[in-house]
Amino acid sequence: MREADNTKVVQDAYAAFGRADIATLLGLMADDVDWQPVIGAARQVPFSGKRAGKAAVGEFFRLVAESEEFQQFDPREFIAQGNTVVAIGHYRAVTKATGKGFDSDFAMVFTLREGKIVRFREFTDSAAINAAFA
Repeated sequence: MREADNTKVVQDAYAAFGRADIATLLGLMADDVDWQPVIGAARQVPFSGKRAGKAAVGEFFRLVAESEEFQQFDPREFIAQGNTVVAIGHYRAVTKATGKGFDSDFAMVFTLREGKIVRFREFTDSAAINAAFA
C-alpha cells in the first residue's frame, strides 16, 4: 500500500478509539497483531505488557477503559515511510484507582501489511504512568 493509505488506516484507528468503537479499531488489525503498549510500564499498570492477537489487544483496550480516564488524547503528526507510520502526539489522563494523573508526549509506531496493522509500539513517559498507578 502507499504511505498515504497506511496513514489513513492509522488515522481511522485513532478516530475509532476516540469514539470508543473498539470493534472497528480491532477490524483494522491483522489477526496476529503484535501489540507493545507503554514500553517500560511497570507491573502495577493494569494494561502493561506485550500482547499478541486481536483478542489480547481487545483485552488491552478493556483494561485501559477500566483503569484510566483520558482528559486529552491528541495525535498531532503522522510520519509515514514504507509500511511504517509514526504518530506523534500528547495525552493526559487520570487513573481511576489512585486519582493521580499523567501528562506526556508520545510516539506510537505502527507497522502495516496489506492495509492492516500488524505491529504497534508505544514510547512515552513511562515513569509518569508508573507513578500515576503507584
